[in-house]
Amino acid sequence: MKLKLSKTLPAAAAQAGISVATAYRFGHDPRLPSEKKAPRASRRPDPLVDIFEAEVVPLLQAAAGIRPVAIFDELRRRHAELEPGVRRTLERRIRAWRAVHGEEREVIFRQVHEAGRMGLSDFTEMGDLGVTVAGVVLEHRLYHFRLVCSGFEHAHVILGGESYVALAEGLQNALWSLGGAPREHRSDSLSAAFCNLDADAREDLTSRYNALCAHYLMEPTRNNRGVAHENGSIESAHGHLKSAVHDALLLRGAVEFADLAAYRRFIDEIVSRKNARNGKRIDAERTLLQPLPMARTCDYEETFVYVTSSGGFTLRKVFYTVPSRLIGHRLRVRLYDDRLDLLLGATLLMTLERGRGGANGKHGHVVDYHHVIHALRRKPMALLSLVYRDQLFPRDAYRLMFEFLREELAERAACKMMVALLSLAHDRSCEAQLAGVLADDLEHRRLPDINALLARFAPDPARLPEVSVQLAPLSSYDVLVASGMEVAA
Repeated sequence: MKLKLSKTLPAAAAQAGISVATAYRFGHDPRLPSEKKAPRASRRPDPLVDIFEAEVVPLLQAAAGIRPVAIFDELRRRHAELEPGVRRTLERRIRAWRAVHGEEREVIFRQVHEAGRMGLSDFTEMGDLGVTVAGVVLEHRLYHFRLVCSGFEHAHVILGGESYVALAEGLQNALWSLGGAPREHRSDSLSAAFCNLDADAREDLTSRYNALCAHYLMEPTRNNRGVAHENGSIESAHGHLKSAVHDALLLRGAVEFADLAAYRRFIDEIVSRKNARNGKRIDAERTLLQPLPMARTCDYEETFVYVTSSGGFTLRKVFYTVPSRLIGHRLRVRLYDDRLDLLLGATLLMTLERGRGGANGKHGHVVDYHHVIHALRRKPMALLSLVYRDQLFPRDAYRLMFEFLREELAERAACKMMVALLSLAHDRSCEAQLAGVLADDLEHRRLPDINALLARFAPDPARLPEVSVQLAPLSSYDVLVASGMEVAA
C-alpha cells in the first residue's frame, strides 16, 4: 500500500511480490483475510448458562479450596441431565473464574545461593527399588547431603529410621568426605526423630543436634513443617539420585548384592560420578568452607544393659546373645545405625550387628550360635522349643537339615544330631564347608554321618599335640652382646 502511493498499481504489486489481482483486491478492501472471518458462534447451547453463576460461584466463594471434580459431582447430583463431558468445560470455567476472582496464591521466591553458606540434609526411601543383600530384601533409606551452591552430594545407606544417630553419622561422613563445613545446616529430618517423644526426650535430642552443629561451627536451621519447597534444593535432588540408582541397577543387570558393604560401595560410586560432573564448582566452593575440627564428635547413642541368665540382653525390642561369661555383668552399649559396640567399663569387648523389631511389634533376635553351643551340648532338647531357634542356625542348610531330622528321627535324636552338627561347625571352624555337605545330603534325602564328618573335618582340636617352647633366659643375650663387642674390637 505504501508503494502504491508513488508507483502504478502493477509496478507496486510486482515490487511487493503479489499478483495484480491481489493488489486490486487490497485496493478495494484493505482488511486481512483473518479480519474478514466472522467470529465462530457456539454450535450447541451452553449447558452451564443457568448453573454457573447461580450455583457454582457461590460454592467457590464459600469454599475456596474445593476441587472442581467435587463441584461437578454435586452438580450431577442436583441436575441429572448433565452429561459427563461437561466436566472439562466446568474445569475451564472454574480456572478462568479463579484467575480473576480467586484468592492470592503462594509465591515461591528464587534465591541467590552464596558459596560456602548452606548445606542441606534429608532422608529418602529406597525400598521400592527391590535391592536384596544375601538373598534378603533390604528395607532401607538413604541419608542425603547436598551443598546448595555447588551441588556436592553425599549419600549413606541407613537401615533404621530417621533418627539422630543416622543424621549424625551421615552428616559427619559427608563433611569429612567434603573436607570442610558450611556455615549453615538445614534439615527437616529431626522432626521425624522426636515428634512423638515426650518433652524431656525432645529437649535432649534438640540439645544433641545443637551440639553436633556447634562442633562444626554450623548454624542449625529448619524449614517450616509441611513446606517441602523450602528444602527444594535437596528434595528435587532426591528424585535425580533415585533415578540414577535405578538406571545403574538396570545397567548392572541385577539387584542382588553379596553384602551390605558391596551395596554401599555401589551407592558411593554413583554419587562420586555425579560429583565429578560438578568438580570445578565443588573445588571452588570447597575453598570457602569452614575448616573441620580435629576429630569427629560422637555419632551414637549410649545406654547400659544387663546380661541375663538367658545369655544375652534385650535392647529396643531385640534380644542379643553374648558369651555366657558376661552373664550378670552390666555392659555399656554404643548404639549406631547398623551395629552395637559393647564395652565393659572402657574396654571394647565386641561389635554386634544391630537388629530391628518386627513390623507387627514382635521382638527380633540377633543370635550367634558360638555363644550358646557349649550350653546346648548339655541340654540338646532345649533346641526343640527355643524361642530364637530359627535365628540360631547360621545358614539355611542347617535349618532345613533340622526340619529333615525331625521328620526322620525321634525328637530327642533329632536334637542331639543337630547340636552335634553345630558343635562340629564351631569346633572345627568349618561352618561353610559343612553347610555344603548338608545341602548335598538334603538333596539326596540321606541322614548325615557324624563319624564320617568328624573324620572329614579333622583334626580334632582336643587331640592336637601340645607344643612346649623352652624360652632362653635373658642373661644369654648379654653373653652374645659381650662376645660381639670383643669381635668388633
